Amino acid sequence: MSSNNETTEKYLINCQEGGNNVERATISFILAVTASKTSETAIFATSDAAALCIKGGVEGLIADGYEPLADLYNAFIGNGGKIWLCPACARARGIAEDDLAEGVQIAGAPKTMAFLAEGARMLA
Repeated sequence: MSSNNETTEKYLINCQEGGNNVERATISFILAVTASKTSETAIFATSDAAALCIKGGVEGLIADGYEPLADLYNAFIGNGGKIWLCPACARARGIAEDDLAEGVQIAGAPKTMAFLAEGARMLA
């Protein structure tokens, strides 16, 4: 989030896709980057998107006609964006805290529901 940003707007993007559908994952990150330029923004990563949350997980993922997912990821984190990885999804894939990329934390429904209760708008 920009340091000169005074807005109270919040956005939560639900990202379910990873290497299985790079185009959809990329679109989620395009939304996230755009929102994070002016607003507090978090991505809730579930299902196949869990693979994006590990160190190097976005490297080499480029959908035809789009910029590299790694560039979008870095821009999102650089804007102050947060990525919350579903605990059940992490557990199912054997992902531990030490495996997480920069800006990712394991956080589930209570954190996402609290964010929504604080007025965040959901983008899917």
